[in-house]
Amino acid sequence: MTQDDPAGDGGRRAPASDADLARRLNRLSQSLNAERAERTQAARPTRTAGTNYALAFRLASEFVAGIIVGAGLGWGFDKLAGSAPWGMIVFLMLGFAAGVANVLRTAGKMTTNAGRTDGPANGGGEPRS
Repeated sequence: MTQDDPAGDGGRRAPASDADLARRLNRLSQSLNAERAERTQAARPTRTAGTNYALAFRLASEFVAGIIVGAGLGWGFDKLAGSAPWGMIVFLMLGFAAGVANVLRTAGKMTTNAGRTDGPANGGGEPRS
């Protein structure tokens, strides 16, 4: 036995037992499976481009609808009261404000639902009210 070889076996290690090798193989297999699952989850897109276009169209249509309804109510009010153009101006501004409020409310719901794991991209959906 030398100073460089404290075990006294000439630098060779004792062969590992089958149980030890099986345990190490099992641990390696579990860590590889966990890594694969993480990579698969990270690579999966949360939403498709079509879904994003649909959401953008929904926001735009809600905004435009608020303005059109406000303009229509203002025009009707001007016809009935004979106060042109003041009814149209006031109701158009109210329609604009309603459109912005609808867009903000809908966008807020979308961001809270995007964080959920059962959103539209994963087979779930937002509840209908």
